[in-house]
Amino acid sequence: MASLQELSELMQKGKAKDVKVMAQQLLDQGVSAKAILQDGFLAGMNIIGEKFKKNEIYVPEVLVAARAMNKGMEVLQPHLVNEHVDPIGTAVIGTVKGDLHDIGKNLVGMMFKGKGINVIDLGADVSAEEFVQQAIENHASIIGCSALLTTTMKEMENVVKEVEKKGLKGRIKVMVGGAPVTQAFCDSIGADAYTPDAACAADKAVQLLKAS
Repeated sequence: MASLQELSELMQKGKAKDVKVMAQQLLDQGVSAKAILQDGFLAGMNIIGEKFKKNEIYVPEVLVAARAMNKGMEVLQPHLVNEHVDPIGTAVIGTVKGDLHDIGKNLVGMMFKGKGINVIDLGADVSAEEFVQQAIENHASIIGCSALLTTTMKEMENVVKEVEKKGLKGRIKVMVGGAPVTQAFCDSIGADAYTPDAACAADKAVQLLKAS
């Protein structure tokens, strides 16, 4: 008999094939897709997030765990739709215009998914207009902007201004992050949140979604 605890542990170890098989076994045993998602995958990603915050594991371990979760989600997705399990909210994420770095952004996306957030990943080199347009089209409550270069950080201010221009300030929250970004910079451009790493970003996103 497969168990949710076992599934969570396999996912944390990044055993993608085994995770996919066990997710199917649990469904066959009559366990609901919602339970598998919450008590298997999301519980496991919470543990990964906490370990990452404490520097007990590093980026590669997070990536393999997230990939394993994605494999398991392939099995789960159709069942979640049938059970009408909605995500807790939607976030549009991307690396700002002029910046092609995406490892940090990818990590944030995986951590967001690990909290049950629907993620629309726009990739790298994303304009302020594209961020806001996609947020509107996808009914997103959060825009997450990443930058790794000091020269592209100013693009984050353009995103904040674009949200204001469209009359969406307060409805769409702008989160910023990346190596050169600080809380002081976040405050200076009027963004809604800054976090120093992907795990903290996911926790903050959940807070913002619950408050909205």
